[in-house]
Amino acid sequence: MLYLLLAAACCAADQLLKKWVVAHIALGGTRDFIPGVLGLTHVRNTGMAFSLLSGHTWVLTLISAVVAAALVYFILRGKLPRWEKAMLALILGGAVGNLIDRAFLGYVVDMFRTLFVDFAVFNLADSFIDVGAAVFCVLYIVRAFREERAKKQAGEASHEGDADSH
Repeated sequence: MLYLLLAAACCAADQLLKKWVVAHIALGGTRDFIPGVLGLTHVRNTGMAFSLLSGHTWVLTLISAVVAAALVYFILRGKLPRWEKAMLALILGGAVGNLIDRAFLGYVVDMFRTLFVDFAVFNLADSFIDVGAAVFCVLYIVRAFREERAKKQAGEASHEGDADSH
């Protein structure tokens, strides 16, 4: 349940920031956020990352809903360590934040614009998804290597025991 609360907090933070941007920055308008690093720009995105699948909001809404349901399942029923579940909760919070926009607005409100490099405008939900996915992958890979090493060591120990008994 704690993980679903984390997801809800991420979703709420995303939605509150989007509402603030819509209320305080005109569509297409910009404001400084971190001078020289990050600006706030009010943008509507009917696609996904880098505006892929623009205009196919219903497809993205359906995909987001399915992904959100799968994430809830893995968080509640999956046999994953707590930090991996926490990262899935970040991803879930971001996915639901963008799902709400797509379902009710027909587009996603984006606002963060990097000023030091030309990059797509993104939102807080995207950040939760990206950070959660990257950290989840690292945690999963580290765990897989550790489990493989433990199996190998257990196998070597059992072979040594077999040799000692003969």
